[in-house]
Amino acid sequence: MERRPILTQSNTPEDLQQALAVARSAAGEAGEILLRTRGHLSEAQISSKSAARDLVTEVDIECERAIVKRLRAAFPTHAIEAEEEVRDRGDAAAGPRWYVDPLDGTVNFVHGIPCFCVSIALYIDGVGELGVVHAPALGESFHALRGRGAFLNDRPIRVSQTSTLGESVLATGFPYRRGELANDNLENFGAVFHKVRGLRRLGSAALDLAFTAAGRMDAFWELHLAPHDVAAGAVLVCEAGGTVCDLDGGDDWLYGGQIAAGGAALVETLRAHVTAK
Repeated sequence: MERRPILTQSNTPEDLQQALAVARSAAGEAGEILLRTRGHLSEAQISSKSAARDLVTEVDIECERAIVKRLRAAFPTHAIEAEEEVRDRGDAAAGPRWYVDPLDGTVNFVHGIPCFCVSIALYIDGVGELGVVHAPALGESFHALRGRGAFLNDRPIRVSQTSTLGESVLATGFPYRRGELANDNLENFGAVFHKVRGLRRLGSAALDLAFTAAGRMDAFWELHLAPHDVAAGAVLVCEAGGTVCDLDGGDDWLYGGQIAAGGAALVETLRAHVTAK
C-alpha cells in the first residue's frame, strides 16, 4: 500500500521528499490544464478583480481547484493559502501551510505570452521547506527542497555571482493598482535605470524569482506582492545560494508585500537605491 504523506512539525527528509513529489505532480496537472486551454478563452471566461488590469480567468480557478484537491487528499490537516478561493485561517507561522498560485502571469496567459507559471510552496512554522515553479509553455520546471538545493528540469542551479549594478540584469514588476498607491515602484525603476546593464519585467513574480535562482537575472525586487506570489520562488533563491529579504534588509517579505532577492552582495547594493516608502 502506498504510504500516505502526513507532515507535521517533526517531519523527516523522506516525508518532505514525498511532499515535493505531490507538489510537482499537482503543478504538472495544472500546467496541462493551462496548455490545453491556452488560446481558447472567450471574453466571458475572463474577468477583473480589484483593478481592471488584475485579471482572473476560469482557468485560474480550475487549476487552483485541481491543486487544492491533491493537497487536501495528501495532507488533510494542512492549511492552504491560495490566490483565488482558498484561504484557511490560522497562524501562518505555526504548523504546515501551503501557498498556491495556480496561474502567476494571468495577463501574459490571456494575451498569448508564454511567461506564466504554476507556483506551489510548503512552509512549516513559517520556514520555507519546498518550492515548485512550473512554466509549462516554456517547458521548464523549477523545484527546491530546504537543504537539498534548487533545480531546473532536475539540473542544479545557482544564483548569479554578479556583485555590481553596472554588470547586472535586474527584474522587477509593477502593481495593478498603479496610480492609486504612494509608491508604485516607478521611482525605484528610474533610480536604477541608468546604473544597470538591463531591466526586465516578465509579468510574473514567481518566474522572476525562479530566473533569479537560475542566475538568468542577477537580482529581483518588487512591491505590493502577496505571499502566494513569492513563497515558492523565495525557496528557490535561498536553495540556489542567494538571499531573500525585505527592502529594509529584514525578514518581513512573505507578508510584508515587498521583497529583494539574489546574490547577497548585489541585493545589498540594490537596497541602497530602492525603497518601499
